[in-house]
Amino acid sequence: MDGAGTHDPERNGTGRDGAEAPGAARLVGRKTVLRAALAATAAIPLALTGGPALARTLAASGTEPRLTPSCDDGDDPTPEQTEGPYFKPNSPERSSLLEPGLPGTRLTVTGYVFGRACRPLSGVLLDFWQADNNGAYDNTGFRFRGHQYTDSRGAFALTTIVPGLYPGRTRHIHVKVQAPHQRVLTTQLYFPNEPRNNTDTIFDPRLLMTVRDGNGGREAAFDFVLDVAQDPGPGPTPPGGTWTIGTAYRTGDQVTYGGRGYTCLQPHTAQPGWEPPAVPALWRAV
Repeated sequence: MDGAGTHDPERNGTGRDGAEAPGAARLVGRKTVLRAALAATAAIPLALTGGPALARTLAASGTEPRLTPSCDDGDDPTPEQTEGPYFKPNSPERSSLLEPGLPGTRLTVTGYVFGRACRPLSGVLLDFWQADNNGAYDNTGFRFRGHQYTDSRGAFALTTIVPGLYPGRTRHIHVKVQAPHQRVLTTQLYFPNEPRNNTDTIFDPRLLMTVRDGNGGREAAFDFVLDVAQDPGPGPTPPGGTWTIGTAYRTGDQVTYGGRGYTCLQPHTAQPGWEPPAVPALWRAV
């Protein structure tokens, strides 16, 4: 793991409270760049793609909460949580759980699924289930239950409502996530600033979504990291190019790659797969 890939706030230019460390240059993490590049070509509306930042690491205040560990070349995957008593198999395949006449605040949840090398995973099964506006689960049918698969970019999008409260629990959404031919991750997603987060014994702050008001409801985002091994892949530099792996570039630096010039847009340390033509979030052709 190198400095450009770490999520440690002492090494990416921020202090423990999210403030900018004196004299420190903020580096761009591997998954931050990947997510920005993916969002640039997104075919679905993503709730929180207002810049090259991970959905869960850019809160409304602009600080970086200590949430789910990133997949920076070997860090921990998304934490597991209990399934609970209300899971039902064979849910319908659908990305919207809304039904006519059902009360509740509209909620969209978007994000990506990554493997351990920070590369997006396509064809991943995500099976969601949750309580209705009154805090009740449908145990006879499949109301507020449904599954979908990530697209070729590793992206998913769920349309539902904000789940209601019931005794003993804070607001949450259940999900099972499974890459093809891999083990199932069972976990839960949570909402920030909920009073019951402090009293729910199951609540885990690493599973907080980033949530904001928008489009007549609420918009949330979360990125899953599965314990799936991946080859980061080679990133050779063509002969004659000045761009090199391991170089710490700063905004405004000029390089050549494949016979063309590029200007650096964000401070970062070059890594395999971050060649200028492939990462428009970092480089602009000149």
